[in-house]
Amino acid sequence: MRKILLATASLIAAALPSLADAAPPPLEAYGELPSVEDIAISPSGNLATIAWISGVRRIVTLDTAGRPTTNAPTGDAKIRGINWADDDILLITNSATVGLGPYFTASKYELTGTLVLSVSNSKAELVFANTSAIANTTRGSYGIRKVDGKSVGYFGGIELGRSMGNAYFKHGRALLYAVDLSTNRARQVARAPAENHYRDWLVDAQGEVAATLDIAETSGSWQIANAKDDVIARGVSPTGDVSLLWFGYGGSTVIYQSEDEEGTSHWYEVPLTGGQTKEILANVSTSRTYVDRASSRMIGYRERGDRPKAVMFDPKLNSTIAKIFAAFPDRNVGLMDWTPDFSKILVRTEGNRDSGTWFRVDLATRKASPIGDERPLIGPDDIGPISRVSYTAADGLEMDGILTLPPGREAKNLPVIMLPHGGPSAQDDLGFDWWAQAFASRGYAVFQPNFRGSTNRDDAFRHAGDGQWGRKMQTDITDGLAELVRQGIVDPRRACIVGASYGGYAALAGVTLQHGFYRCAVSVAGVSDVDLMYQTDLTESGHSRMTGRALRAQLGETGTYDEISPRRFAGNADAPVLLIHGKDDTVVPFKQSAVMADALKDAGKPYEMVVLKGEDHWLSRSATRKEMLSAAMQFVQKHNPAE
Repeated sequence: MRKILLATASLIAAALPSLADAAPPPLEAYGELPSVEDIAISPSGNLATIAWISGVRRIVTLDTAGRPTTNAPTGDAKIRGINWADDDILLITNSATVGLGPYFTASKYELTGTLVLSVSNSKAELVFANTSAIANTTRGSYGIRKVDGKSVGYFGGIELGRSMGNAYFKHGRALLYAVDLSTNRARQVARAPAENHYRDWLVDAQGEVAATLDIAETSGSWQIANAKDDVIARGVSPTGDVSLLWFGYGGSTVIYQSEDEEGTSHWYEVPLTGGQTKEILANVSTSRTYVDRASSRMIGYRERGDRPKAVMFDPKLNSTIAKIFAAFPDRNVGLMDWTPDFSKILVRTEGNRDSGTWFRVDLATRKASPIGDERPLIGPDDIGPISRVSYTAADGLEMDGILTLPPGREAKNLPVIMLPHGGPSAQDDLGFDWWAQAFASRGYAVFQPNFRGSTNRDDAFRHAGDGQWGRKMQTDITDGLAELVRQGIVDPRRACIVGASYGGYAALAGVTLQHGFYRCAVSVAGVSDVDLMYQTDLTESGHSRMTGRALRAQLGETGTYDEISPRRFAGNADAPVLLIHGKDDTVVPFKQSAVMADALKDAGKPYEMVVLKGEDHWLSRSATRKEMLSAAMQFVQKHNPAE
């Protein structure tokens, strides 16, 4: 018997049949949202989780003794994360797809909101709900601070005007507000940027705005000013590649990121009082930073690699965290949340033989207790072996990809799914991937290539993808296929290409711009017309010059976009195509799949189209995510059977 552990109190214990020596888990076990989506810990050790209980998604909180204090259904809300402000107040981040009317540049927007839940009195309301002059949406969270004994949240907000009783956005540029979380009353603490400018802030431990980044979208010139409005750093980034990150470890400096003329990203540290700027972590590849939530001071970082590790600036804490990571030698370990004194730490593990497990580590007792099983129907023996495969592209560029093999199958002459990631500025790492594992469970080898343009290597590798959509980025994928064939792992006559977002574009390009490689293609929310994408993104940005420059840097000059658009080559498609797209997609509009379907139909090419009603770009809903996976699997099994 196996149990779903949602908290140390064993809030739920659902008996499940043994899967040993049985058929693979049902496809729904891979496609549904995780049983535990997030867990957070309060300063004194209370827990909160987003979990599926008896088929209902709920927010659950527990006190330090493991007794439930909240158990509320989420309904259809798209919950993005949870975070404790203090021992009583829980902040719940959600989003919704909304239409704002004919005067906006896009037909739909994905707007984020922050719900303030008081556990003691069960009161819940959106940040800004009590202030009619501010829209009920948050544009960024800038930390929680204790000010005069009260928990105060700092959020970006949109100022509203009113005309004839109707509210409207005054200008749409975010201001910074301080919100007393006990009363949900807001006060402005920083003004909005000027027109055609973007602004970001850092709030210090005392709740004061200590640093402001301002970027001019027309020229790309930027500056960072301190609380006295003294400029402490400045530069020019035509594509807007500059970010205000955190305070330094001691709290007296600011850390920011910017790119040089060659497109290489650097992290810099500058004193808040002004002075010499110095580069930090110049030769370190990081995947995330660890930040003190009470002050936004950077306290450490996570190094990339097949054996990632956390590096903390405090030597004692660094030794403690290293021991925790060492306690899980065969898994990928993530440091997820912690109490301010690090006496209790939440850790998430996954990878080979682990589909996602949460632990609470108590340093006083030196005990790690399992508190969350993300996919209880998928046991260790159900997980296909995961490994990294290195290979060389046709032009000599070194790269790699992640190979997932069917459980219990010999790695020889297997049918294969090429599964390029989205982004394209993203990467695939060694770890449990629900989509790859779903195909592996049905007998397919799955390869996720980190083609040029991915973020798994240095900036030169990332920028090697500039101007290479449909070109070298595409052949990098088939070069990976060739390497698997060379090693005898896969059968080149039994390959399909599947992907979402940019990966969906690559899937379409694999059977239109390329030929003779794949028996089928599945595009989920994929781009089919690059010029249409460029024009849409430019329009929705308000024709921002910075956005235009950034798009052209990535895609190449506008006159070449038809050459790399699968829609324009639909008549050359040499394999059946499945198009899947959510109607509420605000990142890659549904129109991208609709025009591809029309082009394939006009060309008399075999295709199918699945419309996911009410779904966004991220497959946020369990029902439509399972619908997508079922349709994709049936299509692949029809055109490229595993047996």
